[in-house]
Amino acid sequence: MIGKVITGRSFGGCIRYVVQKNDAVILDAAGVRMQQVNQIINDFNLQRKYNPNLGKAVGHIALSWSVNDAAKLNDEVMVMLAKEYLQKMKIHDTQYLIVKHRDKDHPHIHIVYNRVSNNGKTISDNFQKQRNVLVAKELTLKHGLYISPGKERVNRQQLKGEDKIKYELFDAIRGASKKVKNINELKQVLAKQGIVTHLKFKSGTTEVQGISFSKGEYKFKGSEIDRSLSYAKLNQAIEQQVKPEKSLADQLREVMENAKQERESQDETEQTTYLKPEPETHYLRQSLSAGADLLGGLLGNIADDDDSPERKRRKKNEQQQSRGISR
Repeated sequence: MIGKVITGRSFGGCIRYVVQKNDAVILDAAGVRMQQVNQIINDFNLQRKYNPNLGKAVGHIALSWSVNDAAKLNDEVMVMLAKEYLQKMKIHDTQYLIVKHRDKDHPHIHIVYNRVSNNGKTISDNFQKQRNVLVAKELTLKHGLYISPGKERVNRQQLKGEDKIKYELFDAIRGASKKVKNINELKQVLAKQGIVTHLKFKSGTTEVQGISFSKGEYKFKGSEIDRSLSYAKLNQAIEQQVKPEKSLADQLREVMENAKQERESQDETEQTTYLKPEPETHYLRQSLSAGADLLGGLLGNIADDDDSPERKRRKKNEQQQSRGISR
């Protein structure tokens, strides 16, 4: 679902275009007679006299849906969506006329409303275009309607007037932004295509706050053309694409440096975990030596038990001599 919002001065011109279009069908209306075109025009003009200082009293909205939604959109559903759209757009307590056109493949209707309300007050159009985008998206999601994959799929040949210029700007800016290194270069490239770039600066500074583009009589903020074309996002995209990629050698150096830092970090951690000095190793050597001596003595005793007869006789004589001495 897409909405296009227009304000104008002449109810006569707008209503004749809407109602007298080939195969046009009036679906609904409030506060006006529907029998004749002149009656409709007179009723709108009569109410606008309650607020004669409002120059652009004509509100005109075109609501369009994808051809993929055609099976869902009978007259009753389109009227229901139109009324819900008007309420969310804060357009209420006023005259309106809803007319269906059948000159396109996709379903679409036109809503004409009086910006002079029933009590003579002005229906504000401040931020109406921005609100229109949000409301159209909200209703599309709420009612499960078709969502286009992007502006690249829009049929440019069917566009006219403001919409045609807006998509021309979108295509030109997106294409140029991929070939430049900064916003100044973008301005120069677009200028060759008849597109003027306007930068908005913060008061009294050189800080850029916003960006707009104009071609001929039409001028749009970057974010109005597409959210990706706001100054912040456009500048970020340009900076990102010109950022040099790291060479293989740089990547290897970075890996080695990270590994070195990790080792140093581990070594530092291990060193700080020692609260006492390492044990001295000579105690261990002494213990092993004593154990070896003890084992050697045991082996010696085992060897004596298995000694030869000559050694046994000698040992016996030594024992006898020892006893003689002791006596």
